[in-house]
Amino acid sequence: MATILIKNASLVNEGEIFKADLLIEGERIKSIDRTCSLSKADQVIDASGKYLLPGMIDDQVHFRDPGLTHKGDLETESKAAVAGGITSFMEMPNTNPKTLSQELLEEKYQIAKEKSWANYSFYMGTANNNLEEVLKTNPEKHCGIKIFLGASTGNMLVDNPEVIKSVLEYSAKTGLIVTTHSEDEPTVQARAKEFKDKYGEELDVKHHPEIRSREACIKCTEMIVKVAKETGANLHVLHISTKEEIDIFASLKESHPNITAEACVHHLFFDESYYQSKGPFIKWNPAIKSIADRDRIREGVNEDAIAVIATDHAPHTMEEKQNSNYFKSAAGGPLVQHALTACLDLYHQGVFTLEKVVEKTSHAVADLFKIPERGYLKEGYYADLVLVDLNSPWTVTKENTLYKCGWAPFEDIEFKSKVTETFINGSLIYQNGEFKEKNTKRLEFARAKVAN
Repeated sequence: MATILIKNASLVNEGEIFKADLLIEGERIKSIDRTCSLSKADQVIDASGKYLLPGMIDDQVHFRDPGLTHKGDLETESKAAVAGGITSFMEMPNTNPKTLSQELLEEKYQIAKEKSWANYSFYMGTANNNLEEVLKTNPEKHCGIKIFLGASTGNMLVDNPEVIKSVLEYSAKTGLIVTTHSEDEPTVQARAKEFKDKYGEELDVKHHPEIRSREACIKCTEMIVKVAKETGANLHVLHISTKEEIDIFASLKESHPNITAEACVHHLFFDESYYQSKGPFIKWNPAIKSIADRDRIREGVNEDAIAVIATDHAPHTMEEKQNSNYFKSAAGGPLVQHALTACLDLYHQGVFTLEKVVEKTSHAVADLFKIPERGYLKEGYYADLVLVDLNSPWTVTKENTLYKCGWAPFEDIEFKSKVTETFINGSLIYQNGEFKEKNTKRLEFARAKVAN
């Protein structure tokens, strides 16, 4: 088997930073030598001055394939992810057609097998009328089930309480993760009508956090957490955007470890003051809110009220984002190429330690989703690795952005750190702006399968 030796790197793993050589043999980490005395391999990479991290595992992306590929597709967006240090992703069901049957779910895996540059898995989608299909989801073969409790891009709103309860009961039975978009739809619609009546169609995007309000988020999160407690479900609430929700999950950390939350990079990095300069390019659902919300979410990461950091990568074309009608301007944005470097900037700002960044982007994701032999720098584990230069400033521009949609919310922002190499399943996939030969796999999950 081919071997690659990464010499003199600073490894960041399990709360520790240490100098070591790491030897890759075939697809896996063969050895980690803290004496830095390894010397022989088919390929030797001198990583002096660089930091070696386990690859980021992104538990929430929208790569738009199939059916919405004018925005992005499994090839373009996974390549951008690899350039950003993401080695595995889990993709959402609001494509076209929507992933609402086991047959359509399997078709996405076949597309990914041909096109993806990173390891992959896909969520089964829930609707008010496909419960029978949802309850066939194999916990060993799929990352989880998605329920949209608020209408967002793709309009997959689920508002039938019996369907919601049944899906959560299935989660408790099988160990499958149920992820939720948590915004109370009647509250959002009432606020939208109020603001439309007041301002008309030309509503300024700065009002977005008032329409997709904190009240809508809190009300929905409280509801779904209550059902998860009753059923014993493995509930994972996505893209937390309010300080009040952090308090909810902080109170559950010890008593209900099966109920977890995710923070997304945009909610950690931006706040509502950016609407003035970025406008619709930072319009997400749930909305970016106040500095106080952003800072409390950051605290939630450090306090472990937040389980993982992800992207909610959701590309739209420039035309779809720049629509002058607020209500027609698309919500969502591309992030996978810049997520890890944004987190490393938060390290430079003193918000997170390097160890915390690695924990929340790699270790904790592998643990939460029960992904075997990934997410750590350990002998015998798959060599999904990222080398970063913490002191290599660069500015995001249209020219160096790889998303199919051609723009990035971080445009014109200078990052202090750069991803220089990405390894997936032992292969050097990306190096200093160049892509090599891909070597990717479908993710598997160490959950006990329960017969339906």
